[in-house]
Amino acid sequence: MILLPAVDIRDGRAVRLRQGHFDDETVYADTPLEAARSFVDAGARFLHVVDLDGARAGEPASLGHLQRITRELEVPVQYGGGLRSLASVRAALAAGAARVVLGTAAYTDPELLDRALEMWGGRVVVAVDVRGGRVSVAGWTKETQARGEDVIERLQRRGASRFVYTNVDRDGMLEGPDFDEIERISQAVRGRFIYSGGIGSAEDLRELRARRLVNLAGVISGKALYEGRFTVREGQAALEEDR
Repeated sequence: MILLPAVDIRDGRAVRLRQGHFDDETVYADTPLEAARSFVDAGARFLHVVDLDGARAGEPASLGHLQRITRELEVPVQYGGGLRSLASVRAALAAGAARVVLGTAAYTDPELLDRALEMWGGRVVVAVDVRGGRVSVAGWTKETQARGEDVIERLQRRGASRFVYTNVDRDGMLEGPDFDEIERISQAVRGRFIYSGGIGSAEDLRELRARRLVNLAGVISGKALYEGRFTVREGQAALEEDR
């Protein structure tokens, strides 16, 4: 498993939200590049970059920041937020993204998902963000009635095989993930998935490692890293070591 430090971009700065609420924000760096560089200097091998403004607006708003990050730092970047057309996906890839994350568009525009998977295959990841047990879309501002497992099953039938699963209720709270929930999601995913939401300590990462979920490819962490709960190297070691 790999640790992916999160760089969430809003108004040109690196921030973190609590439980996905845009009115509950903490700024951690004046520029996304500054935050990204600090993670890479600390040993990050992959970055997870989220365009929060794009997620709300429905089109990318931070491609310039993505381009600066990918031009100056030699690590692959997974980028999402507002990618709701083939043109925007193409633009994100052209700006240097190694992978693109589709969220709202994967549910509302099945043909776009089909075309994206056909054109870019494994470089396309689908975000499944869950709030209150139901999938949330449009930058976490709208809830659906669908359970995460059901959405994953439906998307897999369309050919999706890579997912980012986020428990939005736990995101930014540093209280640990729901390990039983992660095991349920693991049973639903036939490909590979990355987990995000609530990581608060290296012990949380060790527990995930101990579960031996063969399709769990990585874990995203943001606030815990920013606030020094563990370092990038400590987090990566926790995901790699055996008890």
